[in-house]
Amino acid sequence: MPLLAPLRRLSDGINRVAIVLSVACILAMLGISFTGFLYKLMTGSALSWTYSLARIFLPWIGFLSMTISLRYGEHVAMTLLVRSLPRVLVKAAAAVCLAVIALFAILLVWYGWGYFLNATQLYMISDNIQLSNRFTAIVVPVSGVIILFHLAHGFALLEHFVDEDEFIDEMIETVDVEERT
Repeated sequence: MPLLAPLRRLSDGINRVAIVLSVACILAMLGISFTGFLYKLMTGSALSWTYSLARIFLPWIGFLSMTISLRYGEHVAMTLLVRSLPRVLVKAAAAVCLAVIALFAILLVWYGWGYFLNATQLYMISDNIQLSNRFTAIVVPVSGVIILFHLAHGFALLEHFVDEDEFIDEMIETVDVEERT
């Protein structure tokens, strides 16, 4: 299908952005925590806002990591059970699995958008630092949209269709090529 190739490229681009955002959130969280640690070490008193501010990044890390793991087939799968089925049933099980993933993504978008719109309160980090709950709520529908884009990869998202021997041979060839250069 001519439409799938651009959607797959878009999915890969979105995945790269999700990876960068996840790493940025982890680094921000670590930076804030380390700042609190150094302050406590140097002054003996704790900064009240470091724990609360660092905690804000957890939903972003969790939801974005979920989309990244889906893209690479690192989600929970019952591969042994599925591979013991005849090929026709494997394809049927994979189609059902993709349909359930699509339904989950649609529910994330649908209910997540309502959650985002109703998140009107402020999160009090300290007396001076206040953050809208919408900052964390928006990640729910965003992750649903990312999952929907990843579905353009179809069966490639499921590890039932990965041939281990072919994968191992490909990895060995990649290492050999890198060693020659």
